[in-house]
Parts: sequence; C-alpha cells; structure tokens
Amino acid sequence: MVSIQIEQIHPALTWRIRQEAMYPDKTLNDVKLEHDHDGIHFGLYAGDQLTSVVSLFEDGDTCQFRKFATLPESQGKGYGGLLLVHIINYNRKNGIKKLYCNARISATAFYTKYGFRQTNKTWTDKGFDFVIMELAL
Repeated sequence: MVSIQIEQIHPALTWRIRQEAMYPDKTLNDVKLEHDHDGIHFGLYAGDQLTSVVSLFEDGDTCQFRKFATLPESQGKGYGGLLLVHIINYNRKNGIKKLYCNARISATAFYTKYGFRQTNKTWTDKGFDFVIMELAL
C-alpha cells in the first residue's frame, strides 16, 4: 500500500500536473492562472510523487476550486476523491458556506458522489462542455 499525504503546495508545483492531465497539447504557460499566487493550492503525494493537485480561491464565505487534476497514469485509484474530501473538510473548518467548481460535463458523476449539485449554468470552452457544480457546507 502506497502512503498518501496531502499538503499545501506552491502554485508552481501544480502546473505540470494541470498540463499533463487537462491540456496535454498545451504548454505550461497555458495552464497558469492569472491569480494563482492569490490562491491556496493542495497536492496529494502518493509515496513521494506529487499525483493530484487543486487550487482554491476564496471570496467571502464562498470558495471556488479550479484546475483539479490527477496525473493520467494515476487516475482511477481514488486519489482525486481523497483530495476532494480534504478540500471539503478544509473549507468547512474555515467557515466557507459554499464550495463550487466549473466541472467538465464528463466529470459530473464524480462530483455528484460527493454531494455536489449541478446548476443550470453551462457553457463550452476550448472544446469542452462545462457546468457549475456546487456544494453547500
């Protein structure tokens, strides 16, 4: 069994995993967010390898998570779920009332398992269909 550790990380550590998992045909510069340095970033380490990442951006008692990504070779092993539960609990402890994300339509079943509900806000960007999913905390 591989040891799992989740910790807060520097934003730059998220970029390679974002690029490999979400936009493999793009460059690292394409996956950087304008406000990355204003966010709180978490990484899940499987053994000594950074495997999953997520970035949180608070606005009052609401928090959006963005660029939630797991390395392709590590997907389907439960790492994303562990990281999602971690950020749900982190936000609850910090007084956040609503957690939300811009989810790819293809990922809605994953988020639903953790109590997120789809809104009616949908759009298409860069060839992907998205919906806002939210969780009341």
